[in-house]
Amino acid sequence: MNNLKIISNKIRNMFSHPFMRIVVVSVTTVVVTLLIVAFVLYQYRGKLFQYFSNSFTPQQISSANLVQIEKQLETGNIAPSDIAAANIISQTGTVVDVVKKTKPAVVSIIAYQPADTTKGTARKKLSSGSGFIISKDGLIVTNNHVVDQTGVEYTAILNSGKEYTATVLAKDNVLDVALVKIIATNLPYLSFGDSDKIEVGQTVVAIGNALGQFENTVSSGVISGLSRSITAGNGSGQTEKLDKVIQTDAAINPGNSGGPLLDLTGKVIGINVARVSGSSNVGFSIPINSVKDTISSVEKTGKIVRPYAGLRYAVITSDIQTKNNLPVDYGIWIQPGATPTDYAVLPGSPAEKAGIKSGDIILSVNGQNLDATHDFTSFIRSEKVGNTVVMKVLSNGLEKTVNVVLEQIPDGL
Repeated sequence: MNNLKIISNKIRNMFSHPFMRIVVVSVTTVVVTLLIVAFVLYQYRGKLFQYFSNSFTPQQISSANLVQIEKQLETGNIAPSDIAAANIISQTGTVVDVVKKTKPAVVSIIAYQPADTTKGTARKKLSSGSGFIISKDGLIVTNNHVVDQTGVEYTAILNSGKEYTATVLAKDNVLDVALVKIIATNLPYLSFGDSDKIEVGQTVVAIGNALGQFENTVSSGVISGLSRSITAGNGSGQTEKLDKVIQTDAAINPGNSGGPLLDLTGKVIGINVARVSGSSNVGFSIPINSVKDTISSVEKTGKIVRPYAGLRYAVITSDIQTKNNLPVDYGIWIQPGATPTDYAVLPGSPAEKAGIKSGDIILSVNGQNLDATHDFTSFIRSEKVGNTVVMKVLSNGLEKTVNVVLEQIPDGL
């Protein structure tokens, strides 16, 4: 009993000490404050949740805002508050949104053998491909190899099921692009993006007439590589070399040729052109920037306006150098073709006017050496009619500089 009294007195004396009184008051104040804060947070929990959701959830951009920001980007007059939105504009939207927006402007292009009433044969389907509308009045972009047959009839089938007779306006076998026209009005159409700004890993969507029987089939994937060089064949022994194409793992099947490759804003960044045989995830598209001038020239003049030099050549490799005892292992060797009309230097061409001859070797164009990865044709195609290009030429063992003024390629070449 005495022990309990002693303990009680010690506790009373301890709490009567001034320091302990301060501690007790401080602890009590903290506890009461925490209780008040907890009560306030509970009462306003809904508004607080909304605030933090808006602050830390990735920004969502409505379709209306997206269009507004795109216009601001095009004019360069963009508000500071929209810069963050502009930075994520290429990743906005979903594949479903893109398909809904663009699918009505994608068409199937069918080649038919005309009916022969004298022989009693009906019209026969020969081949099929894809294309996409780029104007309200029915201008369509596709691949050259989709519409390169002679003596056939072409039909464009819209997503709505309507069929139109398709007239081939212009073809470019170097870039493998063609422009086709149907007679119609108020059609849905696609806009062009900027293929110079695309990046590896970026999500893309491909739409086309897969296998020639599944119209407007959609596939999606990513850009797998840029500036690829490929040699594509059509299965009939014909081949074409394409430079600086886009590689994608979005499925590109037979029949997809000529269809659009789209970014997530629904703009065309490429024209689907080829796939690796036996592969399901290695396809290629022509960058849209490579063909914008071609398309523009057809819109303005009704034909393709492009420059040419007028040369036939072989790209020099170490093997060609060894076999032909050439003095260099790079450049292009000016050589004739297999027939008498396959001139090494086309008569009357810019190259002939500049003094270039059969057997000459062009080492560089505008300071860039020519080789397997720096193609002469690509350099010429990147110029405009009337431009002067500077070529370093090795002729009869002597180097010289030649200025070639590019001209409009004649019809039929």
